[in-house]
Amino acid sequence: MKILIADDDATSRLLMEKMLRTCGYDVVVAADGSEAVSILSAEDGPKLALIDWMMPKMDGPEVCRRLRFQHDRAYVYIILLTSRQSKQDIIAGLESGADDYLTKPCHVEELKARLHVGERILDLEERLVEAREEMQFKATHDALTTLWNQGAILSLLNREMCRAMRERQILSLMLCDVDYFKQINDAHGHLVGDKVLIEVARRLQSAVRPYDSVGRYGGEEFLIVLTGCDEVDTKVRAEQIRNAICSEPFICDTKVINLTISVGVLFHRVKKGNTNVEDVLGSVDAALYKAKAAGRNCVAYANPTDTMME
Repeated sequence: MKILIADDDATSRLLMEKMLRTCGYDVVVAADGSEAVSILSAEDGPKLALIDWMMPKMDGPEVCRRLRFQHDRAYVYIILLTSRQSKQDIIAGLESGADDYLTKPCHVEELKARLHVGERILDLEERLVEAREEMQFKATHDALTTLWNQGAILSLLNREMCRAMRERQILSLMLCDVDYFKQINDAHGHLVGDKVLIEVARRLQSAVRPYDSVGRYGGEEFLIVLTGCDEVDTKVRAEQIRNAICSEPFICDTKVINLTISVGVLFHRVKKGNTNVEDVLGSVDAALYKAKAAGRNCVAYANPTDTMME
């Protein structure tokens, strides 16, 4: 594990560095408090730190306060080192944000034991962050396709509607439906149907730009929100997305399944008034219905009067 030693005394710093390297740590050193903050604030900075109390430019407690003020980076476990031994100094050091406190000169075995405590706490913190991120992912992503789920894609749509109204830009939206999906399930089974949906999701995600959003709207329907895409670009992209699905058959074991989608498209310039997600979804759904009525595997467009965003 990477560890920082911050001490303005070169001899103390060298002795501590030698001891920690012997213990297997990847040691980084700083000669003053300002340098310590800079190193620990870096994206790949150490998560374990031994900070001397008395240093030029910035003392140990101030280093702790600066680091604790940074809420957007990984936690750093800090042990303050000092010759001060009064209860008031210990309290002041801990209240500044230090996790532990050792008086100098340090007993080597005690220091090792306290560092091991720090490693256990950092490991626990990392696992908690991973668990929180996993929970957040599950709350916003579809379990089968890993695309945005319905709630998340509708939230992104609402945000894009507000942005389009604020910046007087065109709102571009597509609703895609896998053609004859029930027949695929009936002929090949639901497991194959699930694999088809996963592949459709993959192709849709590959066909859009990194800053566009694709979500599973429900069943075999997918909602695509395009950012900063005008009418001409939207028409081109809609055909690209349709072709991304039908250009190659889906092969599962020995089964060859020809896939197509119907696409409903809405583009409208937001001028004034309230934006209404339900009205927008109704308009793009009507466009999808037109595509299906036209024979499927095609793109149809919402009429301007289909939307209440005027």
